[in-house]
Amino acid sequence: MNTNKLLKYALIFSGSIGIILLFRVIPHPPNFTPVIALSFYIPVLLGFWSIPFIILSFAITDYLIGFHSLLIWTWSSLAFIGILSKFSNGMKSRLTLSTLGSCMFFVITNFGVWLTSSFYEKSMNGLLNCYIMGIPFFTNTILSTILFGIAIEFFIFSKYFQSSFIAFKK
Repeated sequence: MNTNKLLKYALIFSGSIGIILLFRVIPHPPNFTPVIALSFYIPVLLGFWSIPFIILSFAITDYLIGFHSLLIWTWSSLAFIGILSKFSNGMKSRLTLSTLGSCMFFVITNFGVWLTSSFYEKSMNGLLNCYIMGIPFFTNTILSTILFGIAIEFFIFSKYFQSSFIAFKK
């Protein structure tokens, strides 16, 4: 691998991880972050080897802001979102699949809340109530994923920048 290509990988990888870390610790509207979009797009750009590093960035920030009982649910959903990126093959599929990733995150993490917390009764009614109570957070999650996904598409995959990142499309 030549030095320029390696430098591009390093810059995109470290920048993406830095953004994930930053958006986990700075104040922001609930669930309005680039985290899910980046969890999807980093593996698109760099490959599956980047998924453990995405989870590591969460582990570092969770250490800083405090571990919680839902780590297995959030981290595993982000890993699934990264794996989902394997099935993308164009802008429409990337945007659709990253949006589907938001839905997966919502379903998996809210199931984890229902299963492991005492907030909801352990019944179908309790599970449904858990999902209903999560809808306001889901709105921000899906909106931010779509907006950050469009931004990534424009800056990374657009014709204007395509010559700089042609190696990532292979």
